[in-house]
Amino acid sequence: MLPYSLYSALFLRRSHRVSFISLPCLVASLSLLSHLSFNPPQDWNRTWHVGNPDLTQCFQNTVLVWVPCLYLWVCAPIYFLYLKSHDRGYICMTHLNRAKTAVGFLLWIVCWADVFYSFWERSQHDSGAPPPPSPTMLGITMLLATLLTQYERLKGVQSSGVMLNFWLVAVLCATVTFRSKIIQPSAVCVFRYTTFYIYYTLLLISLLLAALSDQPPLFSEASKDANPCPEIGASFLSRISFWWITGLIVTGYKRPLEQKDLWCLNSEDRSQRVVPQLVRRWNNECLKVKRPEEKTLYSPKKAPRGERKEGVPVEESEILIMKTPQKTREPSLFWALCLTFGPYFLISSLYKIIQDILMFVGPNILRLLIQFVNDSSAPSWQGYFYTALLFVCTCFQTLILQKYFHVCFVTGMRLRTAIVGAVYRKALVISNAARRTSTVGEIVNLMSVDAQRFMDLITYINMIWSAPLQVILALYFLWQNLGPSVLAGVAVMVLMVPINGVIAMKTKTYQVPH
Repeated sequence: MLPYSLYSALFLRRSHRVSFISLPCLVASLSLLSHLSFNPPQDWNRTWHVGNPDLTQCFQNTVLVWVPCLYLWVCAPIYFLYLKSHDRGYICMTHLNRAKTAVGFLLWIVCWADVFYSFWERSQHDSGAPPPPSPTMLGITMLLATLLTQYERLKGVQSSGVMLNFWLVAVLCATVTFRSKIIQPSAVCVFRYTTFYIYYTLLLISLLLAALSDQPPLFSEASKDANPCPEIGASFLSRISFWWITGLIVTGYKRPLEQKDLWCLNSEDRSQRVVPQLVRRWNNECLKVKRPEEKTLYSPKKAPRGERKEGVPVEESEILIMKTPQKTREPSLFWALCLTFGPYFLISSLYKIIQDILMFVGPNILRLLIQFVNDSSAPSWQGYFYTALLFVCTCFQTLILQKYFHVCFVTGMRLRTAIVGAVYRKALVISNAARRTSTVGEIVNLMSVDAQRFMDLITYINMIWSAPLQVILALYFLWQNLGPSVLAGVAVMVLMVPINGVIAMKTKTYQVPH
């Protein structure tokens, strides 16, 4: 990871100057590499093979400090572009936003106080070693986090997942250092201990504030609805756990649901916004097909015999611009759908990749847990560590899988809405000659059956690449444990492919009406 970040920072240049985003990565990588070259980052005999594990001071001052900083600096440019293109309105300054800003500035002041103390300590001891760069970069990162919080308010973000993850990573890394300072209070420096405890307390407060949701932006479309959907104003934790739907479930448990209990659709899911997007892409595809190609031809023209004179060329050319008919192709509805709904659908592919990888992490953690049970000399804390890691991995896998299905269902719903709306609009303006070629039943089937098949396809289309990936990973891990015996299972799986194909074809013939 360190060489990659170093090389990426060196090559991200503009006019022979390091760009603004790559400069922190470059400084972080250089300082971290120089620090690690003279100090071993981790002693595993002290960390893993002992009854009371602890990380080295070098590891705490470098890796645990740089991890949240690098996370925010990598996500900041992408998140900035996302906020710039998704403006939801303006949120007035509230008590929650004031508290976030105040805590961010306090963290910035604490980090810089640590930096100035390092300079003062260096001048007092006349040490030639430079002060550690970690507090400096940490202070700049805290200032960036504060500025991002204010920019989110200007763009109408009520709850930010990027900032919540940043504060969570920062708290987790600081918790390790907090535990180390408690169990090993040797060489106590009152000022550094005081600043660290203040820093850790402020991190906990920032994490708590980031988990809360702010008020809706001014002049938002959701505030105009009679019964708006609570998903938009829900916090990030509520969205990933689907806690915002609990109210509707409780109401349905107490009494039968009525139409007034149903929420209004989100603005990005409504037909007046989804259908024009597909129609615009489809019209662009039709224009590309219908646009003729112009070619410039030079046609020789001979002058009459009586008009030939000396000094005049025998032949002169005239330029003819002709529209030559080319082989036209049919406009691609599939390409129009990909351009309209593809970017949002790619999020589900990312979730699917993470879920497929986590599917094989759990069995490997269970294998390590079994090895711990069989090893009587292993310290007891390793068993608790493997159990907690397995629990966290399973919970995270469940959240990722549910988010994957949520994105797929929302994409399928938008796709079906757009297709139905486009077909209905075309049916209203179709000519009489074309109307005679298509019956009313065929048009209704397009809007009901075929559009529904597109919606069902979205949920399982990722299995085209996900199923081979799962098979390859499963065979890899099985080969490590069973060896060549895996080939017997592969042979059975290959032999079952034609049998499943025959069964599928028979099922299809029975479903088709005769």
